[in-house]
Amino acid sequence: MIKAVIFDFDGLILDTETHEYEVLQEIFEEHGSKLPMSVWGKVIGTSAGFQPFVYLEEQLETKLDHEELTKMRQERFMKRMENEKPRPGVEAYLSAAKDLGLKIGLASSSDYKWVSQHLKQIGLYDDFECIRTADDVEEVKPNPELYLKAAECLGVKPGECIAFEDSVNGSIAAKRAGMKCVIVPNQVTKTLLFEDYDHRLESMAELELERLIEKMSEQA
Repeated sequence: MIKAVIFDFDGLILDTETHEYEVLQEIFEEHGSKLPMSVWGKVIGTSAGFQPFVYLEEQLETKLDHEELTKMRQERFMKRMENEKPRPGVEAYLSAAKDLGLKIGLASSSDYKWVSQHLKQIGLYDDFECIRTADDVEEVKPNPELYLKAAECLGVKPGECIAFEDSVNGSIAAKRAGMKCVIVPNQVTKTLLFEDYDHRLESMAELELERLIEKMSEQA
């Protein structure tokens, strides 16, 4: 029986990932290079220590001003995020989860400051009973620890949870934690190869939460 829903944040609730990739791609193209999805895709949903401007230097075989590039990246990203809204269906799912009496958690590989800041900006911070971030674990996704901590915080077993993810690393973490996993890829992650998940949606607006839970119960 499903007792809780646990959401990823970046790229799932708020599509920070598409904007981040597009900003980096702009900067790379301005320098006559490209950041392939085959490279960037491995980093999405985790903290791999990948440094895009080091990679750009390697492609160009020349030294770059990292400070200037980082400032440019941040300014362009924040400008894009100013009017960004939650992805379609997110608010309806949060509302439906409450109506169904489900516990609601969040598990993100980003840090708490980043997640809480953006959640407050879009007015969804108070919808979550429990928020677990990179600050709470030794290893982020694909390690399952974030999801296990979120389930523990909500007072439920992993098998009683549905995790919602947009990234390959996130879906691996959810399944390793023993949870059902629904993937909702965004514009960037839809091109990636997902292997282990229970259901795929193009957006949460595609199917009501109650019907989704029914469908997944039928599959069990």
